[in-house]
Amino acid sequence: MTSEIRKWTYGLAFMLAGSVLIIGTLLMINRLAKGPEAQELARQTSFQVERKPEPPPKKVVKREQPEPRRSRDINPPMVDLDTSLSGIDMGIPGVTADDLGSMRDELLGDTRDVVMTDDSVDHPPRPTRQTPLPYPSSARKEGVEGYVLLSLLISAAGEIEKVQVLESSPAGRFEDSAVQGVRNWRFEPAQYQGRNVRVWAKQRIRFDLS
Repeated sequence: MTSEIRKWTYGLAFMLAGSVLIIGTLLMINRLAKGPEAQELARQTSFQVERKPEPPPKKVVKREQPEPRRSRDINPPMVDLDTSLSGIDMGIPGVTADDLGSMRDELLGDTRDVVMTDDSVDHPPRPTRQTPLPYPSSARKEGVEGYVLLSLLISAAGEIEKVQVLESSPAGRFEDSAVQGVRNWRFEPAQYQGRNVRVWAKQRIRFDLS
């Protein structure tokens, strides 16, 4: 009897131990199978989104605009004058046409003392008497021809005051004859603003044997 009880006791113990072992094995297998999913779930649930703080708004610096300069009046203020000036004595003596003429003469001066050129006067001088010029004998014998360009200072009376040689060809052959000959010439005086004036005028003199 005692031996049978021991057998049943041992058998029951082995059964309980086997059951515990089987249940523990199943629990372990189940835990191992669900382990990655549980860990992944734990990661997902523990993941937190960190929000960056918004940057502070930029300070807008307002520039102070300079006050506009007051433009100066370009036109000075007009003075209100009485348009009726007939009764006001301005202290200016009356001026006649004769007075204006004398004032003009004083401003222009005595035109007889002014030496002008033939292209600046109103009417250039015109010859009224031209005596023939002597032909140099040496040039005549040699059959030489040429010309002389002179500058004549003609007075307000139409007389020759000065003679200058500007150009000659051939040089040294006809200058003396030309200068001596034109001194006897007479001209109608040049005029400027209705008055006879002294004037420098150019005169070309040709010497030819034809």
